[in-house]
Amino acid sequence: MSAVAERYAAALADVALERKSGEAIRKDLAAFVETFLGSADLRNALESPAVDGTVKNKIITAVAAKMGLNDAVRNFICLIVDHRRTHLFQEILPVFSTELNKRLGIAEAEVTTARSLSDSEKKDLLSVLQRRTGKKIEAHFAEDASLLGGAVVRVGSTVYDGSVREQLNRLREQLETE
Repeated sequence: MSAVAERYAAALADVALERKSGEAIRKDLAAFVETFLGSADLRNALESPAVDGTVKNKIITAVAAKMGLNDAVRNFICLIVDHRRTHLFQEILPVFSTELNKRLGIAEAEVTTARSLSDSEKKDLLSVLQRRTGKKIEAHFAEDASLLGGAVVRVGSTVYDGSVREQLNRLREQLETE
């Protein structure tokens, strides 16, 4: 991750919080980046040095209007294009999301379970994690049958391993030392 992408993401996070529209900006930026990466014509128009800056800004304004993008996102896109940093869009998006979450007190969690969880089980698990971390939790769930049972939760650099597999490993180590 480049320091340049981090600076752009931090600046956009400042604007998002100032305007109290973090989620809207996150959603709109993701939608634009997806469109940008999916359209060779749009990429060529915005990245070509042969296209004048005012024409690029008109293109961005037209695309933003058609997509219904937030003004802050439109202005951010213009800034990125004007500074010839379009290659950073893919890098800025996740950095911005992480930065915004950090500033809003939201922690991202990766939850891996042996089986799929019901909605009520997910809700209960998130409630426990929120109490434990003191932050709102945004979780991504996955399944791994090799866990046998239980769950492994990663919040930032902290791992909570309550899997049956890990409990069996600890029991084996304990028996080996005796």
